[in-house]
Amino acid sequence: MRAKLQPVLSRNMNQNTTTIVDAKRGDVDGDGIIDNVLLSGHKTKDSPLWKNITLTVQNGKTNQVQQIPLKNNMGYNPTLFLGDFTGNKVEDILVVMDTGGSGGAIYAYIFSDMKGQMRQIFDSDIFNEEYKYSVNYQDQYKAAVISHKQKEKYILDLSYKGQEYLTEIYNNNGVLKEPIEGWVNPLSGLHPVDFNRDGTYELEAYQRIAGRYNADSLGFVQNVLKWNGQAFGLDRQNVSIFGEEIK
Repeated sequence: MRAKLQPVLSRNMNQNTTTIVDAKRGDVDGDGIIDNVLLSGHKTKDSPLWKNITLTVQNGKTNQVQQIPLKNNMGYNPTLFLGDFTGNKVEDILVVMDTGGSGGAIYAYIFSDMKGQMRQIFDSDIFNEEYKYSVNYQDQYKAAVISHKQKEKYILDLSYKGQEYLTEIYNNNGVLKEPIEGWVNPLSGLHPVDFNRDGTYELEAYQRIAGRYNADSLGFVQNVLKWNGQAFGLDRQNVSIFGEEIK
């Protein structure tokens, strides 16, 4: 499929250096005929970075090619996934790529055929703006994570961090030497999971909780998103923590 479509893709984009990064086949328009879905881009010399990443859909019936530009079209390891997220028994298109930042953030988009038009129904930038948090260290070796959207608070036990870590920020009586604020990173993982085994995928979204610095990981916020007919709404939210080795 890649070999067959590479000349067409290069001609349409007027770039001989355009390369197909990933390719999938599935019925993405609901006509019962398998379509070709491609991610293409320009590989940076001596680097795994891809630029000008573009989504292309070739209609399986007409062979007509539709190119869909991505808002953030530069990243690492761009991938495709086809699956039904909206429950209409038609496969939707999930595009994910790594930003390359120290927080492990990703760009993610989902496209769905709506009344004959390919529409974007998920944008990681919009998700990051909507899901905001506060992280504050507390006395007695704890940290509080507040989910503003969900209006919930999670308390993390920091005692597993070890004595050296704790003595840097706490007095002998467990009182903070000074206020410390952490943060929750942008979206770092987005995984399609069919929790109900009904053929419709939900989205499991991961955001890493950072403490004093980015490498000081405290855990992850996990949001399960489900299509509600208009958008991906929050189905449930959890916070996962790291375990302590038993000696």
